[in-house]
Amino acid sequence: MLHILNEDNGIESQRDAVIRGLILYLGEKPEEFIQFYQIVDDNDAAAIQEALTTLVLSKGPDKQTGIAMEGAEVLFGICDVAHACAYLMSLMYALELSYPKKLKYPFEVCQKIFLKLEDVNKRMSSKVHHLKVSLHA
Repeated sequence: MLHILNEDNGIESQRDAVIRGLILYLGEKPEEFIQFYQIVDDNDAAAIQEALTTLVLSKGPDKQTGIAMEGAEVLFGICDVAHACAYLMSLMYALELSYPKKLKYPFEVCQKIFLKLEDVNKRMSSKVHHLKVSLHA
């Protein structure tokens, strides 16, 4: 994660590091959420399409960012990973999609702590509750 900040200390890189740090803090794997691909030809693109579930992806040397859901590229040309995460959260909420089981906690944090989309009195997981208490301390 530090290599991201060593390459570029801009706000986009800091946001990317915070998102990855949150995922790590919650005991998840960042590579389940954000994956980087180098696409050279159509065969590479086809193989990637088959492997994708729901995640943010960054492709190519120009580091374009996009969103893939269930093997299909949904949105592309987003400026950075943080914006792609916001778009992904919006899409999942608007389309009433369930969160990927492997990334339940990061999405729950976004929904219940950052966006406050659910009633505070509704039950949240212990990991998310602990983070909320730590943030408000």
